[in-house]
Amino acid sequence: MRHAEFAPFYRSAIGFDRLFQALDRSVSFDSESTYPPYNIERTGENAYRITLAVAGFSQDELKIEVKEQTLTIAGEKAADAEGKTYLHRGIAARAFERRFQLADHVDVTGAKFENGLLHVDLVRNVPESKKPRTIAIGTSEPVQQLEAKAAA
Repeated sequence: MRHAEFAPFYRSAIGFDRLFQALDRSVSFDSESTYPPYNIERTGENAYRITLAVAGFSQDELKIEVKEQTLTIAGEKAADAEGKTYLHRGIAARAFERRFQLADHVDVTGAKFENGLLHVDLVRNVPESKKPRTIAIGTSEPVQQLEAKAAA
């Protein structure tokens, strides 16, 4: 039993639909392609890096797009020159599309291609209104004292 049913939660948990959709996608992860291999690393307190192994692809054959909190990295290999005969072809040249769901306030800050690896840098920019803050606790004076101060 690998499938969980989240339909009851959709009826009672308002605004959490993205969470349940992400859980649905993670359950079906086994059927997803594992090409190209990738790493996700934490490079700082609010910084991350996704590294994809894209051996055989050139920079022009890769495309990175962010739309509605989904990072999509795609690669399409240009046609091979005619007349090549391979005795063994171990370097994959197939097209791919890899999607990553980004959390709220996570932005892509840049991408770098070097030594057959594509590095995509991300940072979480939490707005000031969403950051924790300390609230000062005041004291309350009895009502009689307030009336005495108002009369004075």
